[in-house]
Amino acid sequence: MESHDGGQSDLASATPDLNAVRRHRRIAWIGLAVFILLIAFAVYRGHLDQQHKGFRNAGPMPVAVGEVTARDVPVVIEALGTVTPLATVNVRPQVSGPLVKIAFHEGQMVHAGALLAEIDPRPYQAALDQAQGQLETAKAALATAKVDLARYKRLLAQDSIASQTYADQLGTVQQDQATVDADTAAVETARLNLSYCRITTPVTGLVGLRQVDLGNLVQADQSTQIVTVTQMQPMSVLFTVPETDLAEVFREMRPGHPLTVEAYSRDMLHRIATGTLASIDNQINTTTGTLQMRALFTNNAEQLFPNAFVNVKLILRTLANQLVVPGGAVQNGPSSNFVYVVEPNHTVQLRTVVTGPTDGPYISILKGLKLGETVVTDGADELRDGAHVRTPGEKAAGAARQAAGERHGNRRGKPGGSHA
Repeated sequence: MESHDGGQSDLASATPDLNAVRRHRRIAWIGLAVFILLIAFAVYRGHLDQQHKGFRNAGPMPVAVGEVTARDVPVVIEALGTVTPLATVNVRPQVSGPLVKIAFHEGQMVHAGALLAEIDPRPYQAALDQAQGQLETAKAALATAKVDLARYKRLLAQDSIASQTYADQLGTVQQDQATVDADTAAVETARLNLSYCRITTPVTGLVGLRQVDLGNLVQADQSTQIVTVTQMQPMSVLFTVPETDLAEVFREMRPGHPLTVEAYSRDMLHRIATGTLASIDNQINTTTGTLQMRALFTNNAEQLFPNAFVNVKLILRTLANQLVVPGGAVQNGPSSNFVYVVEPNHTVQLRTVVTGPTDGPYISILKGLKLGETVVTDGADELRDGAHVRTPGEKAAGAARQAAGERHGNRRGKPGGSHA
């Protein structure tokens, strides 16, 4: 009985010890986790301090710069245009027959009325001769009928013939006159068909590739043209302007002062030609919300080629003596545009600006800059207000000074050199 009670007391005493062990283990794990967090935080702080120290110790940032200058800035509307000839003629035969002559070379410049091709004229010459013969016969019959009518008229006045005879002769004269008129029309038709054997160009322009060869039989109004002639001078460009800009366009249009239009290459680097606004369409396209316009160019050097795509600048007016900076200098901020101005101490100042119209690679500045100031045009992404910068000229000057110093040191270190 006594030994049984002693076993229960040993078990009771062992249970608290197990709970204490578990509690100590939990505390140890918590302490280990806190220790690891402290180490990680220390490493992170050290990394930040090293980065900050490296940033503070970093040298001036290399940047490209540009100067604030003054120039005239045009106010333009940019659009995409299509070079469209004023006349494109598909030359097709108007009579049938074998092609006996081709009088042009592919790519040749021809003048209005010049011969392009000729169809065998002999059948049509024969038809004209026949029509003229019939016309002469009809004229002779009409002359005879008129002589008889005059004689019947005198006899009728003498009451020597019946009035019906005179009336019949008058009808004969009118019938012969109608025959003469019909034969005259037949002669004109035959002469016209004969003229169609000579195929000429109605416009002055550039001849394209020949579609029909010599000796082929051509048909009147066939679908295949013999050749195409395209008028090259003057040349027009069709482009569209958004309806939101039409009020400004109409305000600048004045009689006797046509608006200037410039055609540029696709990369906007090369100005192809300069012309004027010639005409506008009479209604807005409801699908695109744009109005089509036509500009005319003299195209003396044939820079504009039919169906080519060009960039168009419609110049509304020109703003004189505007401050401009290179386009790369202007940065887009969350609420406004800004630039970095390079100060005399080689630091940059963030300056908020108000921009105006763009002129090619330049942007006009309405407010925020002064003439002659230097702005950062490349490398602004890594800058902050007050940062030190190094311009390309300073870099070259520093390298030259360093090289000169090295050469001077080498001369001083050589045996036999001059000594003070």
